[in-house]
Amino acid sequence: MTDQIKILWADDEIDLLKPQLFFLEKKGYHITTVSNGHDALDALEEDSLIDVVFLDESMPGLSGLETLAKIKATNPQIPVVMITKNEAENIMEEAIGSQIDDYLIKPVNPNQILLTLKKIIDNKRLVSEKTATDYRQEFNKITMDIMSGPDYSEWVDVYKKIISWELRLDESQNPEMKEILTMQKSDANKEFSKYIIKNYENWMKKNEGPLKSHELLKTKVFPTLASGKKVIFLLLDNLRFDQWKIIEPIISELYRVEEEDYFYSILPTATQYSRNAIFAGLTPSEIQAKFPDDWLLDFEEGGKNNSENKFFTSNIQRVVKKDIKSDYVKVTNVAAARHLFDNVHNYLNNDITAIVYNFIDMLSHSRTEMEVLKELAGDEKAYRSLTKSWFLNSPLWGALQKLADKDIVLFVTTDHGTIRVNTPSKVLADRETTTNLRYKVGKNLQYDKRDVLEIKNPSEAGLPRPNMSSTYIFAKEDVFFLYPNNYSYYHQFFKDTFQHGGISLEEMICPVIKLVPR
Repeated sequence: MTDQIKILWADDEIDLLKPQLFFLEKKGYHITTVSNGHDALDALEEDSLIDVVFLDESMPGLSGLETLAKIKATNPQIPVVMITKNEAENIMEEAIGSQIDDYLIKPVNPNQILLTLKKIIDNKRLVSEKTATDYRQEFNKITMDIMSGPDYSEWVDVYKKIISWELRLDESQNPEMKEILTMQKSDANKEFSKYIIKNYENWMKKNEGPLKSHELLKTKVFPTLASGKKVIFLLLDNLRFDQWKIIEPIISELYRVEEEDYFYSILPTATQYSRNAIFAGLTPSEIQAKFPDDWLLDFEEGGKNNSENKFFTSNIQRVVKKDIKSDYVKVTNVAAARHLFDNVHNYLNNDITAIVYNFIDMLSHSRTEMEVLKELAGDEKAYRSLTKSWFLNSPLWGALQKLADKDIVLFVTTDHGTIRVNTPSKVLADRETTTNLRYKVGKNLQYDKRDVLEIKNPSEAGLPRPNMSSTYIFAKEDVFFLYPNNYSYYHQFFKDTFQHGGISLEEMICPVIKLVPR
């Protein structure tokens, strides 16, 4: 690689650097030398293939720092190494603030230069190779964990390990390792689906198993109200664990994570079911029984999540059993987001404020419909990156910054995640069957039993029964349901999109994070 690396070295005492230059040339580096800042700028303008600049800080005329500023104005991505005789703190701070990549103190040792070049030029390659080596070593251990029959908490550990490697491999240029990890994740989802099919109905029927949607507020959030601190309960619709890990470093600048925990979304992993269950503290069948006028069946017209505030208030009264001032805020558009930002201090008048923020849900649905978003979020890495970019520039982050000096407890969670679907499965159904691609509820459903968890007695799984012969089916792994009509068109339209409603690690294992201001 070194015969391709071109160095521009600017120093008014360049003749004194002949030993260093000879050393680098012997290593295969190509070096262009200049004696002042003006010539350095000219050289960069003439040769766009220069890989790195070594810049003397104390050149006469245009100083090193002045030259650095001009370089960064026209070539912000080019690495610059500052070389100085002066170790004064203010000079180093100014240079580092101007985005130098490294600095060396004269006299410069040739091996120091080589180490700097390795760090700058070869860093990505070396990191990639180290990551690949580490993942190869870890691969067998993760496979053994997957095949050893994990319980629900051990499945969380497996999922977190896979996410950790996904994020590490995002930074490497190693498509082979990424492909192997994708296959391992697919194997994990295959075994996880078997585990859920075997255990889910018993969890719901016997009220056992992991913490689930309808138990979340009672178990994780309401106990904090006893501390007297104001509670902000932030629910980001569709937030997967990997997306949380992407935005965690941003939030952690101002908030300290007190607890990172998880819960399992109930089935279907769809907003109508999982989010209503969270706010009501009840299973969907219990919500339908307690609030018959507020639960709409899948095929009925109207918003399916319009009563969350009512459910939330009732849940507080039933569980906390004392006078609690609460509020519920839903953000589904730009105007509501701006209102949140402008009025966030008012929420400190409440004991607990629930904020439902729908951006990630809208992103996943819009990605299905809009070609530009399919391009921007073309794969998992890009989808995570888009989530991070949105959060960093969102009114929501602005609102959280306003609260960062207040005595509050912040919970960040979700209702369910999403999975990228790839495998179509045909379903025959009547007109009243739900249109969701990852679950169906209806009568006289015809489907491939190998692709689904079927629940023929919905009440035992905490689900409403639209009619006496209703059956629920949930897609497992990366399956999505299609009707025979226009099958090929919809196969291509929905393949490789992010969907939810079924059984996968990504949809069911959800983060719940407790934070306090630093």
